[in-house]
Amino acid sequence: MAVLDGFTGWPQEFADRYRARGYWRDRPLGTVLRDSARTWPDRVALVDGERRWTYRELDAWADRVAAGLRGRGIADGDRVLVHLPNVAEFVPLCFALFRIGVVPVLALPPHRDTEITHLARLASAVAYVIPDVWAGFDHRPSARALRQRVPAVRHVIVVGDAAEFTAFGELDRPAATAGEAGSEPGPDDVVLSGSGPGDVALSGPRPDDVALLLLSGGTTGPPKLIPRTHNDYEYNLRASARVAGLGPDDRYLAALPVAHNFALACPGVLGTLATGGTVVLAPSGDPETAFTLIERERVTVTALVPPLALMWLDAAEALGPDLRGLRLLQVGGSRLKAASARRVRPVLGCALQQVYGMAEGLLNFTRVDDPDDVVCETQGRPLAADDEVRIVDAAGRPVPPGEAGELQVRGPYTLRGYFGAGEDVRAHNATAFTPDGFYRTGDLVRRLPGGELVVEGRVKDVINRGGDKIPAEDVEGLLMTHPAVRDVALVGIPDEVMGERSCAYVIPRGEPPTRRDLVRHLTDLGVAAYKFPDRVRIVDDFPRTPLGKIDKRALAQRDRSPGTA
Repeated sequence: MAVLDGFTGWPQEFADRYRARGYWRDRPLGTVLRDSARTWPDRVALVDGERRWTYRELDAWADRVAAGLRGRGIADGDRVLVHLPNVAEFVPLCFALFRIGVVPVLALPPHRDTEITHLARLASAVAYVIPDVWAGFDHRPSARALRQRVPAVRHVIVVGDAAEFTAFGELDRPAATAGEAGSEPGPDDVVLSGSGPGDVALSGPRPDDVALLLLSGGTTGPPKLIPRTHNDYEYNLRASARVAGLGPDDRYLAALPVAHNFALACPGVLGTLATGGTVVLAPSGDPETAFTLIERERVTVTALVPPLALMWLDAAEALGPDLRGLRLLQVGGSRLKAASARRVRPVLGCALQQVYGMAEGLLNFTRVDDPDDVVCETQGRPLAADDEVRIVDAAGRPVPPGEAGELQVRGPYTLRGYFGAGEDVRAHNATAFTPDGFYRTGDLVRRLPGGELVVEGRVKDVINRGGDKIPAEDVEGLLMTHPAVRDVALVGIPDEVMGERSCAYVIPRGEPPTRRDLVRHLTDLGVAAYKFPDRVRIVDDFPRTPLGKIDKRALAQRDRSPGTA
């Protein structure tokens, strides 16, 4: 596949270094499932409800889907917008696309017409893959509207009732035979329909090609496209599986959307399949559904975002589920407050692994042998020895050790530019990356002497109250230690006198706390008075971005009236 227009690769000196040091192994992602099918052909690879596939069956299914896609003219370098929930078809589809050099663009289930139209245009997608109806939403009318708005989308493929579109099952067709292909497989070819002497060889992607496009997870503006290559993403999933201790006996519950980087490859679905484990797909991450699957499927590992983790903790205390097989809970996506982290082992009976990272690349993990204080109070250490991390002030100068600043990073699996050839993407890249190739994350962190990072919030998640700067996550963590606070978000509210005042939106545990209760609590903790919330709002839930982060802008706009005194 030719280099995609709009992709920024690594400079040659860095590419050479990452190969020499073993990060990049020049193994296209399509080989991940192929290798496991050869090693563990009869082991169960994938579970979706009552449906089950062995590695041999899943590998063959991916080959047949690849043949079906090529039969419809979807070819090397094309982009396909994949908008599927946690259904089994997602897995063979992605491997089929990897094998034929077509790039999946992974939309998230909550996305709707505005986001999907933006992504289809930005990626120049030629196909759109959807469920028929999911969570009460019929995707087919949206697909009809998309084809009107973006004529480049030639194909709509539907899992379920396809109406006038192509049913996913129609892609499930036998691959050609080797005799029809007229050639023997070469070392860089993609082999379809098994791995025996009758296989067909199709020219596959190069390891440096873009393998997939993930979505940025910010709370402002439309999502941006994150290019991940076969080489960098193969390292991402392989090293993540190693740090999570995954092996053939593990059973991974995909409770988060599998299109999310965390659930896909940190280590997620792909990391589990690379190590011979079993992936169990959950249609929802709600405790009742998940607890049933954990017990029935003997799940050993899963991953959650903090809001779901809080729900699981509360539900487990109330329901007393049988979670004896669960050995590891990963929590990431945003900071898990220490008070909640300390509940995981006593309530769920498993180890906690905090994961701080981004679809753009850098991943940090607490390690399984870290002391409890490190696991509960930090977000871990970088995955790779060649993850270059620097923490800087507003002027770009390194901050003293232990002080908070903006995190900048470059490394063997961190992008060098968002995808797109338009002027707006080029302009954004000019500000999102330093001249020497470091990605400006926008996250405020501090680094401990052991190398662990502690996430303090976002660079812009600082409330400027009359010149006093209030780091929102710092105050949120303190408020979380109040027994009546289940979760909290501190938001800056415009104020004519102070510039901003702070409002604490609180999801209560039991009797809702008043502002007086919370101020007394912060006073007892010795907190500076300017950090006290000016207002307190009691809410049932938080609005969230498609990636599960609290949408503080939407939260502030929800209710502008004075808060509880």
